[in-house]
Amino acid sequence: MLQMTSVGISHRHPLDRLRYRMTLGILVAVILPVILRELVFGTPFTSPTQYNSAIGGALALVLGYMSYRRLHVFPGLAAGGYIFTCFSATFAILATALLLLRLDYARTQFGLSYLISVILFTFIHLRIDAHRKIVLGVIPGGATDTLPQLDNVAWHRLDHPAIALPALQGIVADLHHDHSDAWDAGITRYVLQGTPVYHVKQAVEQLTGRIEVSSLSENTLGSLNPNDVFLKTKGVVDVICAAIGLLFLFPLMVVIGIAIRLDSPGPALFRQMRIGFRAEPFTVYKFRTMRTAAAVIDQNEARNQAMTQVNDPRITRLGGFLRRTRLDELPQLLNILKGEMSLIGPRPEAVALSQWYEREIPFYHYRHIIKPGVTGWAQINQGHVADVSDVKEKLNLDFYYVKNFSLWLDLLIILRTAQTMVTGKGAR
Repeated sequence: MLQMTSVGISHRHPLDRLRYRMTLGILVAVILPVILRELVFGTPFTSPTQYNSAIGGALALVLGYMSYRRLHVFPGLAAGGYIFTCFSATFAILATALLLLRLDYARTQFGLSYLISVILFTFIHLRIDAHRKIVLGVIPGGATDTLPQLDNVAWHRLDHPAIALPALQGIVADLHHDHSDAWDAGITRYVLQGTPVYHVKQAVEQLTGRIEVSSLSENTLGSLNPNDVFLKTKGVVDVICAAIGLLFLFPLMVVIGIAIRLDSPGPALFRQMRIGFRAEPFTVYKFRTMRTAAAVIDQNEARNQAMTQVNDPRITRLGGFLRRTRLDELPQLLNILKGEMSLIGPRPEAVALSQWYEREIPFYHYRHIIKPGVTGWAQINQGHVADVSDVKEKLNLDFYYVKNFSLWLDLLIILRTAQTMVTGKGAR
C-alpha cells in the first residue's frame, strides 16, 4: 500500500522519522510528567502509581500514533483531525485495562500524558506534515503519460535513469510497459537503494481512493474477492452492534416515528425492495423522509421515483433534518439483525435503479459480492447520487472499498460518518 506519509530520500526533517517522533513523544508526554510528579510531590519513580502510569501512558502513546498512521494511509483523510480520536481511544482503553487489572495508577499523571500527546503530535502535524506534498518521481512511458492532477501530489518527471534523484516519497512507473534496458536497470537500482517503486495503477488507486471501472477486466475482478475470515467476523460484530443499538436507540426511534406522523400524512417507516448481498432482493427499512406517492407500474416511472435529486421537493421539513443527520437510516438496524445488511458496505440500490445500472455500467453487479451497508466509502466521499455518470464514479469508490476491505478502512468510515451526523456535511 502506498504510504501517505513522508519517506523521502534526502533533506528530511528529523521528526519525519518514526523513531524520532516516538522518542520525543515518550520524553515529553511520559517521562516529563514522571519527573514533575517526583519534583512537586516527592513521589519516586519506583512507586507503583508512577511506574504503572508511565508504562500505561507509553503504551497508549505508541498505540495511538500507530493507529493514526494506519488510518493515514487512506486517501481523503484530514489527518490532523484523527490524532485526537486515536489518542483518546487508546488512552481510554489503557485506563480501562489498568482499572480492570486493579493496578494503581495516577489519574492526573496519566491524563497529563494524554493531553501532552495530543498537543505534541497535533503541533508536529501542523508544522511539518500539513504543509508537505507527496512528491513522486515518474518514469515516462505507458500509463504514466496521463496521470491525474491531484492537490496533494507533485509529479516529478524523471527524464533519464542516470540522473541523481531529488527528495522523493517514491517512484511511479507503468511496470507493464516495455521500458528500455537503461530504464529496467534504473528501476532495479532504485529498488536496491531502498526507494519505493509503485505500479502506476496501484499508486493512483491509493492516492484517489477509487478504482476505474474502465480499467477492470474479468481477471481483475477475480483478484478483488474480500477476506472471507474478516467478512464472517464482521457479520457477527454487525449483528451484536445492531442488537445493542436497537436496545438503546428504541426510545429515540419511537419519538422520531411519532414526529414523522405529525409532520406529514403517511406511515413512519418507508419500505422498498433493493438489491443486496449476492444480488438477492430484500426489503429495506428507513424512516420516511418524503411525501407518500401513488403506486406506479411503469418501469421508467418507478426508476424516476427511486431517484433523489438535489433539493428534491418531495422531501418533508422533518425529512431534510433526518437525512442530514442520517437518523433516517436507524431502522436499517433491523436489516442488519436479519443478516441482510452490514453497518459498512456499498449502498443498496432500488431494484429499478440497479437493473438500469447493470445495463448501462460494465461490472456493476460485482459490487454485490459483499453485504450492502448503512454507510460506506462511497457514501462518505460522494453522498447519494442517481445519474449514470455519477454512479460510475460511485462504483469506482465501491471497488476501492472491496479491494481494501479491512478493519482500518471500516474504522475510518465510522469516524467520517460520525462527523457527517454531527455536521450534516456530505449527506443527502
